[in-house]
Amino acid sequence: MRGPVIAIDGPAGAGKSTVARLVADRLGLTVLDTGAMYRALAVLAQQSGVSTNDAPALASLAQTADIRFDGENMRSVFINGQEVSGEIRSLVIGQSASEISVLPEVRHELVRMQKSIIRDGRFVLEGRDTTTVVAPDADLKIFLTASIEERARRRWLEAQTDQAPSSLQDVVVDVVQRDHRDYSRADSPLCLGEDAVIIETFGLNPPEVCNKIVRLLIGDDQ
Repeated sequence: MRGPVIAIDGPAGAGKSTVARLVADRLGLTVLDTGAMYRALAVLAQQSGVSTNDAPALASLAQTADIRFDGENMRSVFINGQEVSGEIRSLVIGQSASEISVLPEVRHELVRMQKSIIRDGRFVLEGRDTTTVVAPDADLKIFLTASIEERARRRWLEAQTDQAPSSLQDVVVDVVQRDHRDYSRADSPLCLGEDAVIIETFGLNPPEVCNKIVRLLIGDDQ
């Protein structure tokens, strides 16, 4: 019997990763961070000297890449046997991942992988287009959102753990640019699925958002 699938979508900095892990821990499910797959491919492209606008070369990398998740709730990310869990969270790799994610050839390969991974269910997916493209038949579809300023503030706070933290202004610019690419790309633009539930995360802490999602899944969102 196929297990439940919860898809959590939304723009950069809306809190998808943190909330997805809390929901998965609460329900005994596994997280699939689809954005981490694009970031891992961006690391591989950088190491291979492939430009972020070279669609054929990037698609070729994606076709042969072995992207795996391991560790507690699949938090460790590997590509071709190399762990890149820390490297993929840098602002530079995030920007590169956003650039390659607009390429249809790349999206086709990674979406194919993602659909295969979640085939038997029992997953919480998080990432842009999970509710509309990767898992349009998910048992519950959530669209998290918050203002640009709030999302930039969150990403800036996360970046303070980097060796070379970015300024808040740089992060605001990055979030605006990523929003533009996500909403305007030709293939699978970020959009709100008709049956997705919108949750505004400003003023809510991650456990509170998690509680709302769990209640929605069991039909007790009072």
